[in-house]
Amino acid sequence: MPARLLFTIVFIEGYCSLGAEIIALRRLIPHVGSSIVVTAPTIGFFLLALALGYHSGSRVAANYRAVVARNFLISATLLGGGLTATTVNAIFAGTQVAFAYLIFIGGILCPLAWLLGQTVPILTNLMLAQRSGEAAGRALYWSTLGSFLGSVTLSLLFMQVFGVWAAVLLGTLMLVAGAMLVQRPTPVMAGLLVGVLALGLLLNLRDRERIDTAYADYEVLPVERDGMISPRAFVVNNQYASLIDDGKPPTYARYVQHIRRILLDDLRLNDQDILVLGAGGFSLSHREPLNRYSFVDIDPEIRAIAEREFLREPAIGKFIATDARRFVAGTDKRYDALVVDVFSARTSIPGHLVTREFWNDTRRALKPGGAMLANLILDGQLASPYARNLLATIESAYGRCAVEVLYKSAPRSNVIVTCFAVDAREPTRIYADERNRADLDSARSP
Repeated sequence: MPARLLFTIVFIEGYCSLGAEIIALRRLIPHVGSSIVVTAPTIGFFLLALALGYHSGSRVAANYRAVVARNFLISATLLGGGLTATTVNAIFAGTQVAFAYLIFIGGILCPLAWLLGQTVPILTNLMLAQRSGEAAGRALYWSTLGSFLGSVTLSLLFMQVFGVWAAVLLGTLMLVAGAMLVQRPTPVMAGLLVGVLALGLLLNLRDRERIDTAYADYEVLPVERDGMISPRAFVVNNQYASLIDDGKPPTYARYVQHIRRILLDDLRLNDQDILVLGAGGFSLSHREPLNRYSFVDIDPEIRAIAEREFLREPAIGKFIATDARRFVAGTDKRYDALVVDVFSARTSIPGHLVTREFWNDTRRALKPGGAMLANLILDGQLASPYARNLLATIESAYGRCAVEVLYKSAPRSNVIVTCFAVDAREPTRIYADERNRADLDSARSP
């Protein structure tokens, strides 16, 4: 095989293999989030399958071109059909999350990595070189270069500009082209390649109608709610992020109305600066002219989507497209109130936004005496380890906070935590029968 052709095929393998991993991680976000306990095993399984592919490829002793062409054909099918939003959503629909994750990894991602991993050891048999090390090194160079460019261009260009569907379709097209380059296809093979390409076009062009970006999947769905007029939900990564109806004045999701009541009625904020981490549907500031709102969200497209599809009018407030922790850690401005409403999927808060260091940064972004309100989704009884530890982490930064469970009998409930940036004057004490200072403390308290 000519060197240029061989290196082109190896480049395609590297580009599509790591590209498939990037797309898989993105497709998993709406279902299992993006925490380290999800990304690390996913990367690990991918590398394991890749290593097994290297080993399998080293044992191929004949029909090199035919084997690689077949592998590219099957990989194009797995990529173009298995990594579409329709397929991934079907896998997770009505299935226990852990089991669906294993189906996705074991049935789509790992077989794809295993097949593509065979490419370099197989094709080095067709490379003219004075030394085996030279052949392997040059092939790995082009494969790794392809991996680098695949990860960068798919995540920073195609997903950002066109959507995830475009990244899937590009990988499918490249693998079909690679299969044709490896070996002139027979009529049967040509028919299969055309069929795979048609399947990829059909599924991915249909996905184009979905509202997705490099960060999230979005939908606006009609819902039924008692007492609401034509309500619609803003769904972000399969989670109801916000709710609004056509009433005058509009009715919002219960947790949004609760937070608005705290800010406007309990705290009586007027002409104040309010920072909101996690834009949702921008309903917190909807038709609220009394205060100045600043929204921070990692997805630069979310405001345009919310205005066009959900609010159907311009959102009120300033919008900053960046990571929430990065913003509160670097901002010099101090706010009168701060609302934390950050989720990556269902009930999952990104791991770097639950630590003590993050809550300390939110406190630093507040004016003295400012209020921090956090919308959490926890078990209704606050009995789980996650609920108890998360609340304890917040209070390690703020001291005692108010905790309000909105749906106490539900297995999962919105929990509104309200804290204030005030310093405790002395450490806490436990009242006991032998040493009870309750009356004295009560008399000293305002």
